[in-house]
Amino acid sequence: MRELAPSAVRRLSMAAALALLVSAAPALAQPAQPAPLPIFDAHLHYSHDAWERLPPAEAVALLRRAGLKQAMVSSSSDEGTQKLYAAAPDLVLPVLRPYRTRGEIGSWVRDESVITHMEARLKRYRYVALGEYHVYGADADLPVVRRVVQLAREHQLYLHSHSDADAIERQFRQDPQARILWAHAGFESPENVREMLRKHKNLWCDLAFRNDHAGGGKVDAAWREAFLEFPDRFMVGTDTFTPERWHYVVEHARWSREWLADLPRDVAERIAWRNGDALFTSMRARLTP
Repeated sequence: MRELAPSAVRRLSMAAALALLVSAAPALAQPAQPAPLPIFDAHLHYSHDAWERLPPAEAVALLRRAGLKQAMVSSSSDEGTQKLYAAAPDLVLPVLRPYRTRGEIGSWVRDESVITHMEARLKRYRYVALGEYHVYGADADLPVVRRVVQLAREHQLYLHSHSDADAIERQFRQDPQARILWAHAGFESPENVREMLRKHKNLWCDLAFRNDHAGGGKVDAAWREAFLEFPDRFMVGTDTFTPERWHYVVEHARWSREWLADLPRDVAERIAWRNGDALFTSMRARLTP
């Protein structure tokens, strides 16, 4: 075999080294991708028709697959919440709902037996909030609702209120120090939500079952202004109000990360999980007797 001259060997070695660098360049040029945002889901239900179709172990598996850091769970009846909390006490934050069945959504505000039920559960179990409950307008001043607001104060719990702005105002008049998580941000416009947040320092909003704030991975301009003005007052939520919605948990977390990526990273982290963590995870110690 013919031997190469030393100069040819050097040229060959340099060419091989250059080819190696070129082939490695794309990998070297790619910046490290941030880890997926953890999600604090502030609005989940695990009611009687859900646990019959989706056992606790399967429900917890879905929550973990979605990458949830924490999940606030209420149910009709409260047995569902207790089943899921027992299956994943590291993940689930229990919330006490007034309803014993779905049919009480419209009647509970005039049913005094609801209070007996809630007081009994509060003696037996620990929670981070009362709700999610539905109340609108002047109904917020009915005796049953007033007692729920009192129970929250007595037990130092948050209220998770599915309400119009009027009912939120009435609950704050009953207890100016109440801490209210406004379900679905009241389905109000971002301008009205901002007005309410300016008035009430102890009001936070979940964005469950809304899609007007984002689409196609982009945040709506009016909602962007709300998020930037109040980065510490919003949380995401899935709202599994029917059993079928449980199969949307993973997709909803993916969609939430998509539009959150259109916000400054610190704002995205707050809405994704830091706000919920600051408000509710600190209450986890009280869940253990």
